[in-house]
Amino acid sequence: MKYINHILTLFFLLLAGETSGQDISVVADYPGVVRSGQQFAVSWIINTGGGEFEEPDFEGFYKLMGPQTSYSSSTQIINGKVTRSTTYTYTYYLQALNEGKYAIAPAKFTLKNKSYYSDSLRIEVVGGGSSGSQSVAGAGSFDEGAADTGEDLFVNLILDKGEVFMGEHITATVKIYSRVDISGINEIKFPGFEGFLRTDLETPPLTSLRRETINGRAYGTGVVQQFLLYPQMTGEISIDPVQISVLVQQKSGQSDPFFGDFFQTYTTIPRALVSRSLKVRVKPLPGTRPDNFSGIVGKASVAASLDKDTVNVNDALNLKVVLSGSGNLKLANFPAIKLPADIEMYDPKITDNLKNTVNGTSGQKIFEYLLIPRHHGDFTIPSFSYPYFDLSTRRYENIIIPELRFHAVKGDDQNAGITVYGGVSKEDVKYLGRDIRFIRSEPGLLRKSGSLITSKRSFYSAYTIALFVFLTVLVARREHIRRNSDIASVKNRKAGKIASRRLKEAEKCLKEKQTDRFYEEILKALWGYLSDKLNIPVSELNRTSAVKSLTDKGIGEEDVNRLASVIDTCEYARYAPSSSPSEAEKIFDDASRFIRLVENSIG
Repeated sequence: MKYINHILTLFFLLLAGETSGQDISVVADYPGVVRSGQQFAVSWIINTGGGEFEEPDFEGFYKLMGPQTSYSSSTQIINGKVTRSTTYTYTYYLQALNEGKYAIAPAKFTLKNKSYYSDSLRIEVVGGGSSGSQSVAGAGSFDEGAADTGEDLFVNLILDKGEVFMGEHITATVKIYSRVDISGINEIKFPGFEGFLRTDLETPPLTSLRRETINGRAYGTGVVQQFLLYPQMTGEISIDPVQISVLVQQKSGQSDPFFGDFFQTYTTIPRALVSRSLKVRVKPLPGTRPDNFSGIVGKASVAASLDKDTVNVNDALNLKVVLSGSGNLKLANFPAIKLPADIEMYDPKITDNLKNTVNGTSGQKIFEYLLIPRHHGDFTIPSFSYPYFDLSTRRYENIIIPELRFHAVKGDDQNAGITVYGGVSKEDVKYLGRDIRFIRSEPGLLRKSGSLITSKRSFYSAYTIALFVFLTVLVARREHIRRNSDIASVKNRKAGKIASRRLKEAEKCLKEKQTDRFYEEILKALWGYLSDKLNIPVSELNRTSAVKSLTDKGIGEEDVNRLASVIDTCEYARYAPSSSPSEAEKIFDDASRFIRLVENSIG
């Protein structure tokens, strides 16, 4: 037994001597030439572990996935000499964009406060036909180019127009093409559409693919999402690519020679897809823009009416202006109406009855003005104009609304001096003869009072107590006003209560087996709680900002990763609803536990 212990000790000493003396190397493995739009892998191989790897900036390329870390180890004993090799591989998946020659900075590996660097990566991107990453959008131009790439799975952002006028709508469609088996969509990142007013179109969930043939190749295609885009600036506007992570089913192992694929097993692997980036040319509206331009680009008609033709002075009547048509009606300005000085007008109440389709926005926008005449007589609302830009004629059109009339009746004597809505009444001055009383001349009954209350000691005690109570109430009231004036602090304090109510609603949906609504309520509870608790506006709240803020406030990485897992599961379930009740209960418990953790940690 002693000899065995000595042999093992000698073996480990030799092994330690071999590994401690080796030089640390960081070697990059990458293709030297790729096609524009091609997805490829870049790996860094390090012959030791335990350090920290820092990736470079992939300028000129889109990072799809990574890092994926793998580990391998081997030991050899030759003629008594022990050789042990260990390698760690960090793999990233990129997509080439524009043609040209690019240099990626070296990767950095730090071990025991000492840094090691790889060589720079030099990659040349050559032309890839019409599948390049940037192009000017054109209707129907992508399908032909996509077939030439030979890819079995890709995503495309399709615009129905590549050149539009300022304010003219564009229909954007996110479409997926596949020649492989897809089990679901894991994550979708839509572009920000900077420079556009974006409206999401109601798109049915993608549950099955439709067969299409493109240049002789059969694809399963499906629409993921559609948008309406209204450009808000002129010039050439770039649209970033769509990024989608899909789950692809692949066979594991070989087929049985007798039963074929009957007993074949499959594995699901994630695969990242990126569409091309597009450019749209936005032209300014031709001609001279009218001073009172409504902002509408499309087709419009306007009608105005009064709900009464006779009204009492200081009573209200309603002026309704109905705008109908198609185009960017959501951005329509108020009609410029000039009224006589004796009519008081309030800001309009605006009601939208608009419908968004792939053909644009259509419907009605109603402006309701409250008018109050302050003097009796006949009144005329002058005719007014409402100019817009007609896309069919490509020129400014001016709608003329005819004048409207009504009569204000002088009120009776009982209500003549009463002004209900404020302002100055212009009625005749009336003489009121009995509104002043004479001074009373009789002395009345006089009597001598007793001792003054101020001479009593109890008066001062009561005064002191009342003063103390008053000051206490005043300080408490001011503190209450100060605390409620800070909106961020109020939201922070009430974040837990609001999240609890939403979780109760989610629990109710779970009991009623409303799975889709359950996941939606969980997402609302988590995102709403993070926005209120971390004081991050909803427009700026995303996974990166939430994780950074939680980390800064001392929330552990494990808890943050658990939150990200819950959010990913809920978002995935909205596209592929296949979760079991036990999994839904686990998601509910994890969400509740995370909110309690943050409440106890941050307060």
